[in-house]
Amino acid sequence: MPALGFGTLIPDLAATITATRDALEAGFRHFDCAERYRNEREVGRALQAGLAAGGIAREDMFVTTKLWNSNHRPERVGPAFEASLERLGLKYLDLYLIHTPFAFQPGDDQDPRDQDGNVLYDHGVTLLDTWKAMEDLVDHGRCRAIGLSDISLDGLKPIYESARIKPAVVQVESHPYLPETELLGFCKARDIVFLAFAPLGHGMKPGLLEDPVISAIAARVGKTPAQVLLAWAVQRGTALLTTPRNAARARENFDISALPQDALEEIDRIQTRQRLNPVVTTGVPGFIPQGREA
Repeated sequence: MPALGFGTLIPDLAATITATRDALEAGFRHFDCAERYRNEREVGRALQAGLAAGGIAREDMFVTTKLWNSNHRPERVGPAFEASLERLGLKYLDLYLIHTPFAFQPGDDQDPRDQDGNVLYDHGVTLLDTWKAMEDLVDHGRCRAIGLSDISLDGLKPIYESARIKPAVVQVESHPYLPETELLGFCKARDIVFLAFAPLGHGMKPGLLEDPVISAIAARVGKTPAQVLLAWAVQRGTALLTTPRNAARARENFDISALPQDALEEIDRIQTRQRLNPVVTTGVPGFIPQGREA
C-alpha cells in the first residue's frame, strides 16, 4: 500500500471524477472508496480513464473499498463486494474493509432509523461472523487483503485473536490531536498497516492547519501546514488518506519531505486532544450527511 492515499469522500459526483483524476495525475496510486460514499461508479470512471490513457497499469494502483453496516450479515457480504467491484469497474480489490464494527438492520436503506430517529442496529450478527465472510472473499482470490475501519483497540483485539486471516489494515481517524499511540503500537508489533484518515483535520476551523505549533514548523522548514502534518503522519509509521479537491492541492499533498527530529518532537508534545468523527461510538460517519441521496 502506498503511504499516501486519496480518500474519495466527496459528496458531489462530478467533483469526484475530476478530483480523482487530478489525484491520479499528481501521483496518488492508493484510492480509498466505500459503498457508503455512493460514488464508487464515479471513482471507477476516473480510474478507468487513467488506465486507458496509458502509462499506468492496474497493478500500479491500490484500490480499497468498504463493506457498509447494513451488509454485515454473512450472506450479504459477497453480494456487497461484487456490487462494489462492478461499480468500480474492477476485476479484483487490493483491500476490502469493514467500514465500522456496528451492524445496522440489513437491507437497502444505508441509514435505517426508527420513528424517533434512532439507528436500527442488527443484534443478530457478530463482528466475527462478518469477518469470517470477509475471509471467504480472500480465499476466492478477488480480494487480496481485508481489514477494519473505525474500530477501537479493544474492538480490534478479539478479532485479531480469533481471525484465521489476520487484519492487514486498520483505518482510523488520527492526527496530532488524536495520535492513537497505543493502537499504533499494537499494529506495528503485528505488521498491521495503520491507515490514518482526517490527518489534516477534515477542514475543521480553527483546527490543525491553524495550530501555532504546526504553523511555526511550516514557516521554519519552508512547507505548508498540510505538508507538515502529512510528513509527521508518514514519519511516525502510518499510511494516510487525504482528499484534495483540485489539482494544485493534490500536488501540494503529494509533495512532502522528511521533517527534522526536533519538529517531530514538538508535534508530539501538542496537548490538544480532539476526536472529529464520533463514528467509533455510533457507527454513523460524522463526515457523511445523514440521509444524503446519491
